[in-house]
Amino acid sequence: MSAQRLLAGLLLTISLAGVAARAQSGVRPRPTKPQDEDVEKVFAEEVRIAVFAYDEKGRFDPRLEVNDVLVVEDGVPQQVISVRRVPANVLLLLATGWDMNPALRANTTRAVALGVLGSLRDGDTVAAMQFNGRTQVLQEWTTDRTLAAHSLRSKLVSGSGSNLSQAVKRAVEILQTQPVGNRHLVLVADGIDTASSNEYSDAARRLVAAQATLHVISYTEVSRAEFKEAARPKEAPGIAQSRADIATVGIDPTRPPGMRGSGINPPNINSGIRIDPALSRRRKAAEREMRRGEARLETLAEETGGQLLQPSTPDEMVARAGDVARDIDAQYVVTYRPKRRLRDAPAGEYRRIYVGGRRIGLTLRARRGYVVGPMRQAPPLPRDAQPAAVPQGADN
Repeated sequence: MSAQRLLAGLLLTISLAGVAARAQSGVRPRPTKPQDEDVEKVFAEEVRIAVFAYDEKGRFDPRLEVNDVLVVEDGVPQQVISVRRVPANVLLLLATGWDMNPALRANTTRAVALGVLGSLRDGDTVAAMQFNGRTQVLQEWTTDRTLAAHSLRSKLVSGSGSNLSQAVKRAVEILQTQPVGNRHLVLVADGIDTASSNEYSDAARRLVAAQATLHVISYTEVSRAEFKEAARPKEAPGIAQSRADIATVGIDPTRPPGMRGSGINPPNINSGIRIDPALSRRRKAAEREMRRGEARLETLAEETGGQLLQPSTPDEMVARAGDVARDIDAQYVVTYRPKRRLRDAPAGEYRRIYVGGRRIGLTLRARRGYVVGPMRQAPPLPRDAQPAAVPQGADN
């Protein structure tokens, strides 16, 4: 064997030994990384809009398809990607501050909340909060409606104060733990808010950014009726008997008005009509706050695609609770890929949208716009979302 062959064999043996040693030590050669400029990043951007769909009779329309929906973003038509049905995430926010408004009663509020809860679809997720001067979570997110009903019956109680803005901010934090696309806030309140206007504006901005739909069942009409009745002058006790005495005994001209001589009743019993000025001022202040709150909540509900309901009696409030639940379950999640990329926009940018029906007899209702940030952070929707499922009670 020549010296050259001997040297080549020795080098080969050393090389193989090195490879074997690295293999035994667990060391693997690193793959060559492609340069950053050779990698094309793909962003699958998607905007989700909660859309209520109704037929020509005002009932839930179970036939909504991609081609039925027109979406316009900042004046530019968009291409709809999908129309899906996903379970709703519903947070009940319940006012219990009776001292600000005696017409606001825990029993009525509880009955309304139970009416919403009992009319939701199976699979919907629900949570509940109460608020007065402070907020309290009554029920964490659950699909067990029996458990939620028990929490409402056992934990909801009257309190004092009405910090609505603080309650909405806390509600947004809870809603943000659920997927974007089908978030709902059901507010049962009179609109009175002891927080400042700046605090309310901040709470409203947060709710809009959270992509939640606001539904309001308002105490305003019930309260106005009770305030009107309470404002009627009341006769003092004994006035009816006093008038009877005047009729039978007569008026003594020697006495000052309101006094009589000896007879069935002693003098000075007839005190006439009584009015409490302090109570009257409190009622007028509460009415002013309700009017202001009513206007603000109506604007916010329309902005988010929801509605403000104003029943005139407590019984009607309970009856309309089922309407709110059916409204929630008449909703689809419509998705589209925006022509202006989300990643190129500031997180706080607001984009105005219009959603309309392309089919005769179809009526669609949706929010008026969205904030870019939450859309960029939204995780994928569930794969088992249904294209069309008739909600409970839709045929009624």
